[in-house]
Amino acid sequence: MRTLYQFHGGIHPPGNKAQSTQCGITRVPLPSRLVIPFRQHAGEAAKPAVQAGEHVLKGQLIGMPCGFVSSAVHASTSGTIAAIDAQPIAHPSGMPDLCATLIPDGKEEWFPHEAVDYRNSDPADLRQRLRMAGVVGLGGAGFPSDLKLRFLRLHPSQKIDTLILNGAECEPYITCDDMLMRERAAEIVQGAEMLRFILDAGEVLVAIEDNKPQAITAMRQAVTESKLPFEVVVVPTIYPGGSAKQLIRVLTGLEVPSGKLPTDIGVQCFNVATVYSAYRALAQGELLLSRIVTITGNVRHAQNFEVLLGTPVQELVALGEALPDTDRYIMGGPMMGVELASLAVPLVKAGNCIIAASGKLFPPAPPTLPCIRCTRCAQVCPADLQPMDLYWFAQSREFGKAQAFSLFDCIECGACSYVCPSHIPLVQYFQFAKSEIRARAQEKQAADHARERHEFREYRIEREKQEKAEKLAAKEQAIRQSRAAATPANPVPGPAIQPEIQAAIERAKAQAATVEPKNTDNPTPQQLAEIAGIEAQRERVRDLAKSAVEHTNGHDKN
Repeated sequence: MRTLYQFHGGIHPPGNKAQSTQCGITRVPLPSRLVIPFRQHAGEAAKPAVQAGEHVLKGQLIGMPCGFVSSAVHASTSGTIAAIDAQPIAHPSGMPDLCATLIPDGKEEWFPHEAVDYRNSDPADLRQRLRMAGVVGLGGAGFPSDLKLRFLRLHPSQKIDTLILNGAECEPYITCDDMLMRERAAEIVQGAEMLRFILDAGEVLVAIEDNKPQAITAMRQAVTESKLPFEVVVVPTIYPGGSAKQLIRVLTGLEVPSGKLPTDIGVQCFNVATVYSAYRALAQGELLLSRIVTITGNVRHAQNFEVLLGTPVQELVALGEALPDTDRYIMGGPMMGVELASLAVPLVKAGNCIIAASGKLFPPAPPTLPCIRCTRCAQVCPADLQPMDLYWFAQSREFGKAQAFSLFDCIECGACSYVCPSHIPLVQYFQFAKSEIRARAQEKQAADHARERHEFREYRIEREKQEKAEKLAAKEQAIRQSRAAATPANPVPGPAIQPEIQAAIERAKAQAATVEPKNTDNPTPQQLAEIAGIEAQRERVRDLAKSAVEHTNGHDKN
């Protein structure tokens, strides 16, 4: 039996999972319209590959991956692209993002696609196939899965010893992974074998919390039938035991160092829903067009649905029949979810749960009181931080000290806020501090870039001046050397005259020789008188000059 370890801290909030596991997964009817964001993953948004008015097929590429960290986006069904514009999305800022609005035609006509024999394929080709299939982390982070599978290419000297399938699903209310493991365990196991092949990993562990007995049974049966050497490990139910670093600690006893990744210690972790989508992409050629979503909370019918990506949340919550006192909706869990500003937002790849909330279900927080330094937040912090100190640094804007106290190791799980007797929204302070630090880092980077550009411009101008001066000096030196070497027998050659110019000069000389002065024959008496006057004046000037010279010489003799 495998030895399990413990991570620091953790809490035990009410699970509230039984409400949505009474019925199986149900496929949602085709919605009236789909709003498909081009940013459904971490990194750069996909670049639109279609135009408004274009007819598309189900699974057709509509967003091309752009950049190293990116993933493809596809049409969730066949229909017409009505618009490509900014639409509201599920984001804490409430700001819109670029989306494609798709009006379904009801035909569900597929774009051509095919399966792949992964065992006879190159791992690099399989990674590219997953990238173009739009497979990203479905546990909430949305990180492109092809990047997590590039470990061997980026670190050829290391090896993945352990591949972990994360089926813990520790956050309250969310049960989509639980139901997926109950109903589609065999596909998950086959997907795990595909990822193990790509990574060339050693052991494969399937981690499931002990509050999911039916999922544990289904996964163990699937592993047995597949005859694969996988191990289903039952882990204690504790929040946030489903976080990757904490789950790795529980299963292996290894700590992921601060600022490092699980691959740095030879471990890689994938959510079970991500593994299932990878199976569909490789074994069936199907792209990531839908996902399982939990509709729960203040509703009459809590259940899990298979939903096309881009489906408006408004149509989803209608399936659960929200009760009249519902006052808001949360996408994700109550601990780390995002409160929706509008129900017009679409479902995205990371949207695993929609919770209808009310004042009775989630009472408003009492007024915030001063911190009493009780250290309860530090006791439950799974990252072993000092949240009370980070709170003071964030409040006083001493961001340098916050970084020194490992602010970015915080996973924002909300455990500290949950136990705080002063009801301080600690996670919000940490998010604020992180955003300020990132903004200042970007400003510094932009300023450094501007300074480098200015310095390079000054260097370029100075270099051009120096090159010009060197050319002039070399030219003058060459002229001086030519003049010094010149002799009467070997004169300095002048610039060459073009034949056309030389011919024009000769013609001008010949013409000047043939021209006779005018007005010199048969002058009039008046002209003769003027000439005589001029000659007499010239004679007087000569006499005056001669007498002046003689007078000067006489003075010199005396």
